[in-house]
Amino acid sequence: MPERRRILNNSASWRYLGIMKHLIASVLVVVALTAQAQAQAQVQAQTACYADYKAKQDDPLRLQYGVAQINGSCTVQDAAFELAPRLATDGWQLLEVMSVFDDAGLEGRRDSAGEFFLRY
Repeated sequence: MPERRRILNNSASWRYLGIMKHLIASVLVVVALTAQAQAQAQVQAQTACYADYKAKQDDPLRLQYGVAQINGSCTVQDAAFELAPRLATDGWQLLEVMSVFDDAGLEGRRDSAGEFFLRY
């Protein structure tokens, strides 16, 4: 008789079922958040990114303001990392990446950048 009671009143199996429901729900939440992050990354990758910057050349001292398209992630730090070697090929030293922006901010900077608009 004690065996039968243990089989019919098995609270351990109900606890196991509750744990499994929470585990499945947690996995589904992680999968949904990962899918959302990937979708946002694709949207960012498709959006054009530009940076405006200041650079200089020594002997004689020349200063430059320019606008360049950025291929990597659209942050000031990544733009600086990408722009410095491009500018160095012509003897320019990057002083500062002022900002990063998308297509909406591009035309407003064309006149200020002059010959250095999308040159590097």
